[in-house]
Amino acid sequence: MENNSPLRLLKFSYIFCLICVFGCRESPASNAQKNAVVTPVEESAASGVSEVTPTGTILFFGDSLTAGLGLDPNLAFPGLLQQRLDSLGYSYQVINAGLSGETTASGKNRLGWVLNQPVDVFVLELGANDGLRGIPLTETRKNLKAMIGQVREKYPDVVIVLAGMQLPPNMGPEYTDEFRKLFPQLAQSEDVLLIPFLLQDVGGIPELNQEDGIHPTAAGHAIVAENVWAVLQEAVQSPSRKAS
Repeated sequence: MENNSPLRLLKFSYIFCLICVFGCRESPASNAQKNAVVTPVEESAASGVSEVTPTGTILFFGDSLTAGLGLDPNLAFPGLLQQRLDSLGYSYQVINAGLSGETTASGKNRLGWVLNQPVDVFVLELGANDGLRGIPLTETRKNLKAMIGQVREKYPDVVIVLAGMQLPPNMGPEYTDEFRKLFPQLAQSEDVLLIPFLLQDVGGIPELNQEDGIHPTAAGHAIVAENVWAVLQEAVQSPSRKAS
């Protein structure tokens, strides 16, 4: 973020301040909503990729960014990563468990239900809504740490990837700086893989976001998928995961 111009930072600030207004309101999830957000990502028939029988599961657990709000799920970054894995011959099934408006507190409450299915790689993308609401960072850190521990307790061999997030400068320099540092510090202390900034090269760029100025377009999600893949590939490169 340090290399952005003042105008870019102002746009980024405005966009992120709207997240809690459009599309990210937190509300209790009914059973129907839960079933709708925990979605196996289907291989696109138009991709031309041969079908691979999955032997492992990658679960993306996050908010509207993971859910791909406003897009066909296959165009959101988890769906794009399913296509990438298939094309490279990795036998994983991607599960999109994103829910708009999710905070770390509500995510912690929902996690047990999501973990009813086996998980080999767990990608945790939560915290942005905490920051935008000014939730104390001690609470955000505690909730993220608790979720990491809960996943490991149930699946000891799981590989965990934490998605780093950043806040606009209007949240105050001290809070913003500490929020940015929270993710690499937690990744180090909990020994998990880290995506430095999920929205790198997407956040605050109008042409890569939908009309609400908040959620990435399909082109934006393609860039996010590259940001995730740069780290995720380390978790899936075991030769045993190659399709025979």
